[in-house]
Amino acid sequence: MKKYLIFLFSLSVFSGISQTKITLNTDLAKTKINKHIYGHFAEHLGRCIYEGIYVGEGNTKIPNTAGVRNDIITALKDLKVPNLRWPGGCFADAYQWKDGIGPKANRPKMVNVWWGGVTEDNSFGTHDFLDLCERIGAEPYLAGNVGSGTVQDLSDWVSYVNQPTGSPMSDLRIKNGRKEPWNVKIWGVGNEAWGCGGNMTADYYANIYRQYATFMKDITPESKLYKVASGASSDDFAWTETLMKNIPHNMMSALALHHYSVLSWVETKGPSVGFSEATYFKTMQEAWKMEEFVTKHSTIMDKYDPEKKIDLIVDEWGGWYDTDADGKGALYQQNTMRDAMIAGLTLNIFNNHADRVRGANLAQIVNVLQAVILTKEEKMILTPTYHVMKMYNVHQDATLVPIHIESPSYQFGDKKLTAVSASASKDASGALNISLTNIDYSKSQEISINLRGEDFTKVSGQILASGKISDHNTFEQPNKVAIKDFSGAKLDKGVLKLTLPAYSVVVLNVKK
Repeated sequence: MKKYLIFLFSLSVFSGISQTKITLNTDLAKTKINKHIYGHFAEHLGRCIYEGIYVGEGNTKIPNTAGVRNDIITALKDLKVPNLRWPGGCFADAYQWKDGIGPKANRPKMVNVWWGGVTEDNSFGTHDFLDLCERIGAEPYLAGNVGSGTVQDLSDWVSYVNQPTGSPMSDLRIKNGRKEPWNVKIWGVGNEAWGCGGNMTADYYANIYRQYATFMKDITPESKLYKVASGASSDDFAWTETLMKNIPHNMMSALALHHYSVLSWVETKGPSVGFSEATYFKTMQEAWKMEEFVTKHSTIMDKYDPEKKIDLIVDEWGGWYDTDADGKGALYQQNTMRDAMIAGLTLNIFNNHADRVRGANLAQIVNVLQAVILTKEEKMILTPTYHVMKMYNVHQDATLVPIHIESPSYQFGDKKLTAVSASASKDASGALNISLTNIDYSKSQEISINLRGEDFTKVSGQILASGKISDHNTFEQPNKVAIKDFSGAKLDKGVLKLTLPAYSVVVLNVKK
């Protein structure tokens, strides 16, 4: 018997397969996974807006609606984007919104001092963005200028987009061709106030926030404002403590958090393609830090807000590498299976913290950082990250199922990371959706999932996997990495079993 057990152990090691045990208490589901966790971010940066989303109303080469690419509209509708953040980022605290309304020929130009010193002609402005949101079914998330703008500027913007009639700003909107208000609810009161948003101290920003938020008024019940305070970067827990202590809770709907999976802010960030396992492992270390940061910031928020009335919104996250030389735009990078790992891992973390994390925004949506879409003239491709977010959208507004995971480690040198992350939810029909990500560079995982509390009889699934961790889609090979049906999961007497390949993402649908 002893020899037999040794044989089994050896077989597991040498075949590159590890064991993972997961338990789901399906009858204890109660916390809603807010769909806004699956939000996106579009900044006036590189080729995100111009040559990306917006190609101009006079463009006859690329099919468009009011200058916005039709293929992008279709792709974002299919992705079920719940909210889209705009115009920044750092750009938001330099943006003068009144320069982006009215006849396009009359709009003043500006220099984008944050991103390349390029000339911004303001041809894509408030109307263009809010109309885009309507077309794709997303709620707009407007980032207000607190760094260089005035209280009056931000108050006027709220009135312009939300006041039905009777004010100078509503009259101006109607004059510019929009009769009905957009009723924008989600507003950022500044961005990265500790950095590009003004290099403020936490105490100073807390007072500034109170001032600006005071003059951002609810205009109608349909446009009750959801105000997001500029929150911490990564592990700046003191920032969160100060804001939670000094901003009255009835003035703040949510507190932001930013964290990127970046190797270094002062040295090379590494290539987006052709990276080593050492670089990959370090990227995964940074991605896994999101668990620590969300947990610790939430703990501080619990101290001041035990009823969890204030949301944690991670409105910038994703992988950040060196700009590709041929990208022809700031922060353009390719998107590989490594990015799929970041997305699957991070979204599982957000889902499992749904009691406090109620929104997030991947940075960024087109041609910048961990983009879900890349464009080149008339061509467009969907990235591995797009596919993960599409697979995971089954969790939007579903009910979180409590989960317990016993996963082996992914080891590199003397360092270890948890190899498998997972989250699960029940949808309105009672079906169970389970998302699994295996970040291990070389080992598959034998997964055993014990479904407690309810009886299920059917299982189907989808998988995102590829031959190499650096595999990606190109304009010549747009479908090299694509979602495929997964039939490898077997359900027997309340236990699901499957093999999860190295660096892969699987989403299972289990029905009664």
